[in-house]
Amino acid sequence: MEEDDVLAARRVEATSIVNTYMGWSAGASFIPLPFADLAAVTLVQVKMVADLAKLYEVPFSRNVVKTIIASLLGSLVPAGVARGASSLIKAIPGVGTVLGALTSPVFTTASTYAIGKVFIRHFEAGGNVMNLDPDSIRDHFKSDFEEGVSKASDEPSETKKAAA
Repeated sequence: MEEDDVLAARRVEATSIVNTYMGWSAGASFIPLPFADLAAVTLVQVKMVADLAKLYEVPFSRNVVKTIIASLLGSLVPAGVARGASSLIKAIPGVGTVLGALTSPVFTTASTYAIGKVFIRHFEAGGNVMNLDPDSIRDHFKSDFEEGVSKASDEPSETKKAAA
């Protein structure tokens, strides 16, 4: 198998990993307890990066990845505020659960997509978890996030089916 074929096959597998975890993060966002949903989504995103690191045969550090994810999500303010707010709003009896369920899945799916894309791009460029600088990829992350929002809210997808 030629190197280009190996890279193409790896990219297909990486995309499949990201799509799978988009569905898991959307599902995790439906946890009705405030902030428990955020913790679950973070675990899903960290596991996704672990799987990508394994695929690209690069070292993985859970703590470093959690820090990178937090930094990237923090760059989405005010969208990052929306993530916490959609979780906190679930504390309002009745209507809170409904409102949180309407806002949370789009944000979590889009952020999972963007995180997956930036790590794939970084790993394909020869990088690893330890040398990813969140400041250097913020623009790509924001662009990938917007693409993820579009995917999560406009297109019928396996992600939405998995979350249902």
